[in-house]
Amino acid sequence: MYEHDVIVVGAGGAGLRAAIAAQEAGADVAMVSKLHPVRSHTGAAEGGINAALRDADSWEDHAYDTMKGSDYLGDAPAVEALCRESPEEVIRLEHWGMPFSREEDGRVSQRPFGGLSFPRTTYAGAETGHQMLHTMYEQVVKRGITVYDEWHVMDLAVTDEDDPADRTCHGVVGYDIQTGEVSGFRAENGVILATGGMGQVFDHTTNAVANTGDGVAMAYRAGVPMEDMEFIQFHPTTLPSTGVLISEGVRGEGGILYNSEGERFMFEHGYANNDGELASRDVVSRAELTEVNEGRGIEDEYVHLDMRHLGEERILDRLENILHLAEDFEGADGLTEPMPVKPGQHYAMGGIETNEHGETVIDGLYAAGECACASVHGANRLGGNALPELIVFGKRA
Repeated sequence: MYEHDVIVVGAGGAGLRAAIAAQEAGADVAMVSKLHPVRSHTGAAEGGINAALRDADSWEDHAYDTMKGSDYLGDAPAVEALCRESPEEVIRLEHWGMPFSREEDGRVSQRPFGGLSFPRTTYAGAETGHQMLHTMYEQVVKRGITVYDEWHVMDLAVTDEDDPADRTCHGVVGYDIQTGEVSGFRAENGVILATGGMGQVFDHTTNAVANTGDGVAMAYRAGVPMEDMEFIQFHPTTLPSTGVLISEGVRGEGGILYNSEGERFMFEHGYANNDGELASRDVVSRAELTEVNEGRGIEDEYVHLDMRHLGEERILDRLENILHLAEDFEGADGLTEPMPVKPGQHYAMGGIETNEHGETVIDGLYAAGECACASVHGANRLGGNALPELIVFGKRA
């Protein structure tokens, strides 16, 4: 039996931020993760972190965009928390040493993303999640927070009252993947689930093979309601052979989508006459699928994403890893030819029902990140809103 004040299950962005916040509050905190923290799926996030940092922008505008993008189904207190606190969290990451991309004058760069009324997406090249993960893991190591990595948590230790609202969570049960040892982890002051997404229930997904929805299943078995489970996001630009994500940053920098007839279909077929390729993800994904279904897809499966016109210098500066992904997985040289892309399952808006503080119906059980649902994204998440969700609600939990 391992005993700590707080047990955090999962060591991606939400788990790391939750552990740091718990340690800062004086708790003896431990993280239990089936992966080493820097192998968490947060590291695959390419795009960026939305935050209202400029004088011409405001958290209220960010909140409006988020609510509009959610099809007005987002939860207002959660949306406000995300947008009001994201700038502070981004600045904290920068102070911790995260190597953000910068403008000539030294300010953190921001670029446009789909569904945003202002270019407020901060980024670190095209590997924002990777840099964020390493920056926060450095803080965990620096603070001496205990990490039990390669421990697979199987179940919550919860009392068995008839009404889930009367139950209390006292810890978790896990097994050591290396040795097979099964052990309990007792939490005096709470368990935080930060186990990430469930993309592996889909055939074509951007999610890692580890994203099997463990935390959501554990909470469901313990009696916690699930919320918004019908809202699944498909990302419009994934590589057909693998599901590997091609960042929205490509379109944010000016990348263009074409069908088999060479038409810029987002405009020419009227899917999004104002925003074009930077319409929200659900709109672009549906448009691509419609093009394929109506016979204008390439090889009856995908469309083309073209960034050649951006020029080699700009591509290498801001999107270099996209070149490697397209070359490695599809044999396409993004500098000289368009890349094949199609929609892929990307993100689950739904999950473990929580309030805006990460609290579930069970006393002592909290959740944050993609496994949780404070309904901050409603029916559709905006690009650039997942990473701030991790750090804002990880800290709050």
